[in-house]
Amino acid sequence: MKYSVRLSDAIHILAYIQIFQGTDLSSEAIAKSVQTNPVTVRKIMGDLRKANLIKTESGKAAPSLVMPPEEISLATIYKAVEKDPAIFHSDKNTAPNCLVGGNIQKVLDQKYIFLQQSVENEMKTIFLSEIIEGILQESTNG
Repeated sequence: MKYSVRLSDAIHILAYIQIFQGTDLSSEAIAKSVQTNPVTVRKIMGDLRKANLIKTESGKAAPSLVMPPEEISLATIYKAVEKDPAIFHSDKNTAPNCLVGGNIQKVLDQKYIFLQQSVENEMKTIFLSEIIEGILQESTNG
């Protein structure tokens, strides 16, 4: 099963931009922290810019948050970077003539919609500022 790390990487990028403002915020520098390539960082930053979470200037390695971290929820970040916002997916390739295979998708889809809404509602209560505070706290504990 393939899973996406775009949300984690986007949160990482936003936290990095906030914590290291005034330093080298090039996609190369950020990519070293995320341990990915600069192209991936630029793609995610493009999504964050389209969602009006960051602002950038062409030719300058100085992105910044558009609003305070206390106002950026994980739900907002998630919707900005995930191409398929559904967290759960039922297997559509099951035997239609089987009692289980022919009916499980409809049942699971109903449950998955409920779970999706629950997760998204919870994500609306968690803010980038909490992640940044946790990072800074962990750095002093380690």
